[in-house]
Formats: sequence, structure tokens, C-alpha cells
Amino acid sequence: MRRRAGWAARTRVHLPVRLSVRVRATIAATLIVAVALGGASAVLGTVLHDNLRQSAQQDAARRAATVADALSVISPMATVSPATPATERGATAVEDPDLQISLSTEPSRTSWDTAGYAVASAAAATGGDVLTVTARTSLKPAENALRTLNLLLIFGVPVLLLLVAGMTWHFMGKALVPVSGIQAKLADITARDLHQRVPVPSTRDEIAALARTVNATLDRLENAVEQHKRFVADAAHELRSPITTLRTRLELAARGEPAEALADVERLQSLAADLLLLARLDAGEPPRDDEVDLGQVAAEESLRPRPRPEVRVRLAVEPDVVVNGSRAHLARLITNLVDNAVRHARSTVEVRVANEDGVALLEVRDDGPGIPPEHREAVFDRFTRLDWARARDSGGSGLGLAIVREIALLHRGVVSITDRGAGACLVVRLDAAPQGAHPQVAGREQAGRMRRDTSRDPAYATSPGAPRDDV
Repeated sequence: MRRRAGWAARTRVHLPVRLSVRVRATIAATLIVAVALGGASAVLGTVLHDNLRQSAQQDAARRAATVADALSVISPMATVSPATPATERGATAVEDPDLQISLSTEPSRTSWDTAGYAVASAAAATGGDVLTVTARTSLKPAENALRTLNLLLIFGVPVLLLLVAGMTWHFMGKALVPVSGIQAKLADITARDLHQRVPVPSTRDEIAALARTVNATLDRLENAVEQHKRFVADAAHELRSPITTLRTRLELAARGEPAEALADVERLQSLAADLLLLARLDAGEPPRDDEVDLGQVAAEESLRPRPRPEVRVRLAVEPDVVVNGSRAHLARLITNLVDNAVRHARSTVEVRVANEDGVALLEVRDDGPGIPPEHREAVFDRFTRLDWARARDSGGSGLGLAIVREIALLHRGVVSITDRGAGACLVVRLDAAPQGAHPQVAGREQAGRMRRDTSRDPAYATSPGAPRDDV
């Protein structure tokens, strides 16, 4: 029981206090103004008190000095003795209760009340005597002024704080009205109506920027959902066809057609592998950061046997073109590009690897019909095959170039289609590794190995315009 009570107490302590932005802004503004007014009131009261006391003190000193000057002028030649009455000694009879005149040798009158007064003294020379003139000024006007100020502050500051809180509450509510509209609209948007957008207020403030950002995010989300729907539909279609064909082949396998059934199985396996690779690329798995000789990988992948042996693959590879990334991914990129080129070429495919100003350049060119400019962006979409490509397709699923683009983006590169003579020319640009990061001897050994590999296969020939070290 004791342990449960302690857990409950901790739970109550850590429960978050849910206050709206409007309430928090109102409380913060009111507290800030309250602190500012409190400090200003304290400073104002202190300064006013000191000024009023100083003013009273100056008034008493001025009065004492005025009376002392008058006494000095009235009887400068009179002979005064302590026993002589004041009027006979030339002294002025004073009836003001706030003034006191006495000889410097006489003791001051103790019956004179100085509490609540500002007191000042001045000396006056009258003949042979020195008179002391003492004046006092009441501090009651200053106290009344301070009392009035305190009353104004006591009642005025709370009224002002209530006014600040009310205005802050009103204007914050008015400013947050668009936020409520955005919240309500977002709550209504589901996966079935992603075409809806939140209202954008006419103001040019952060809330309008937030609404525009939300709408841009909804645009991207809608495009992603549409692409996902198309991907699922295309994948279902592409899988349904080989499965149906495979079932037919297997039914006819007993009649002597096992080879066609095996081809359909291989196509289905290839499609499943492509879908799995795209899923991994979409998941954003970071690639390996190894140093990969792009020329060596291009030579190895280009020399693999393909279904059309009559198409010749020419290599123009510069040595020591090194990039950072995953060798497996880059090999798949080159394989897909070469397979696509061989599938659509008439007789020749050329693979070129070069280093141009710190950029690793990979070009795969074929002498086929080429790609029309209006379709050069669409061919990188998933399950996209042109009509003429579908008519002469030999096993492609429309995922090869989509995988190429995803791998290039994963390696911070770009892939594009350029016009370079007849046929299609696909270009991949990647950041090349620094020249000092890899030994030059390795590049020469790789170039020699590539020359030996192509010399053993008569189906591949060296590009006529390539340097001596190229394949």
C-alpha cells in the first residue's frame, strides 16, 4: 500500500498542466506587465518622496536665509547685549510659528516641534551679535502627495493589468482563429480525401506560412499516396501475369515445355527481387561508404552474358575513377543500365566511365530507337514501359530505370537522358573520391585486368576512340 501511494503521488506530480496557447500568452503578458508596473511604481514612489523632502528642505533653507539677510540689513550698526530686549537690540520680532531667531550663545528652544518638518538654519550678523535663524517647512503636503500616488497605484495597477489581460486574450483569440480552422480541416482530412487543403489566411504572418507549409505537405502526401496506389496496382498486375503464365506452363510441362515454365519462374524471381530492392531503397537504408572503382565495376558488369549475344558492348573506361558508396548497389545500377541498353539496341552498346572535374561520369549509350523527349522523365517511374518497349519486351518489368534513379539519389548523384547521336544515352553523375585516397597502381592493374577480360570474349570490342588504357 505504501509503495502504491508513493507511485500515485509521483504520478500526480508529473501530470502535465494542459494550458492553451491563448491562456499561456495572456498569463505571460499579464505577469510581464505586472512586474514592469511594480518596479516602475517602486522607483516612482522613492524618487517622488526624495524630491518632495528635498523641495521642503530647500524651502526651509530659503526662508531662513531670507530672514537672516533681513536682520543683517535692519540693524547693522546697533549695539546689542544679551540683556537688552530683542526689540532694543535691533532684532525683528517674529510671529511666524515656523521661524525661530536666537543668539548663537542661547540654547535652542525645546518646545519647538520638528517632527514632520524639514528644518534649516542661517546665521545673521547684527552689530556685535550673531543671530541664528531657524526655519521649518511642513512635510504634510509631500505626505499627502505620496498618499494620493499610492492610492492611484493600488487601484490603478490592477485595473491596468485586467485591461492588459483582456486585450491579450481578445487579440490572441482573434489571431488563433485561423489555427482553429487549420486544425478542424486537418481533422477532417483522411486518406480518401487528400485533395482537400487547409484555408490560408490573408495575413502575411507565421500562421499563413504554416498554412502554406501544411498545404505543401499535403501535396507531397497526396502524390506519395497516389504513387503507392499505382505501385501496388502495377505490382499486382505484373505479378498476376507471370503467375498465370507459370501455372499454364506447369500444366503443360508434362507435354514437353519445361523450359518456358523455368523462364517464367526466373522472371517472377527477378520481379520479386526488384520489388524487395525498391522497398529497401524506399526505407532509406544508408549505403556503405566504401571506395569503389567505378571503371572496374562497369567492366565486370558489362561483360556478363546477356540474352542478346549479337549486341556488342564497347568499353571506354578511364582508370582510377573512384567513388564512395556501396559496390553492390553501384553494380546493380550499371547492370540495369546495360541490360536496358542491350534490350533496345540494334547492334552496339557503349559504356564510358570518366572523371570530369571531380565528377565520376558513367554513360551508357545504345544505337536503338532512342527515347522521345516527352518520355524522358516518365521512363524513370516504376512499372513504366513505352508502348514500343512493351511490344518487344524480353523480360523487363519496368523497374530497372526506377532502381537506377533511386540508387543514384542514395549516392547523392543524378541520372539523366541526353541527346548524343542516334539511340538513347543515359548519364549518371556521382561525386568522385579525392585523387589521393586510392593508389594509382591499383588503377593500372584494374585496367590491365579489364583488357585481359575483353580479349577473351570476341563479343566485346574496344571503342575506336578510346585511349590506350581503355578497354
